Amino acid sequence: MSDADMMQLYSKRILALAADIPHLGKLADAQGSAMKRSPQCGSTVTAHVRMEDGRIAGFAQEVRACALGQASAGVLGQAVMGASREDIARGADQLRAMLKEDGPVPDAPWNGLEVLIPARDYPNRHASIMLCWQATLAAMDEVADPG
Repeated sequence: MSDADMMQLYSKRILALAADIPHLGKLADAQGSAMKRSPQCGSTVTAHVRMEDGRIAGFAQEVRACALGQASAGVLGQAVMGASREDIARGADQLRAMLKEDGPVPDAPWNGLEVLIPARDYPNRHASIMLCWQATLAAMDEVADPG
C-alpha cells in the first residue's frame, strides 16, 4: 500500500470518528452481550444492549480495532439508540454491499458510513469494519424481549 493510499484510507474524518466513539465501555444493566473477533487481524468488538419494546434502550461497546473498525463503531454508536434489530441488520447489509459490491452508501441514519468508501479496495479490512454490527446483532439476539 502506497503512502498516498494509506493517507486516503485513514482520512481525517475516519480518524475523527475513531477518536470519538459514542457509548464506549460496558453496560451495567445489559440484557445481552456478544463479542465478535476478526480472525484476519485480531480486532474485537463487544456489544452490550438493553432492549425495550424491541428497540435498543441502552447500549455500550468495547472496541479494539483499527481506525476503520473504530470509525464504523463511531457511526453505529451515533444512531444506535432506539434502533430495532431490523434497523441494525439493514445498516449492516447496506454496509456490506457498499464494501463488497460497490453498492450505494447506506440509508440514513447510517449514511455517515460513506467515509469508509475508500476501504472497498482493501478487503482485508472489511471484517474489522463489520465487527460492531455483527456484535450488536448478536447481543440483540441474546435478549428474550417479548415486545
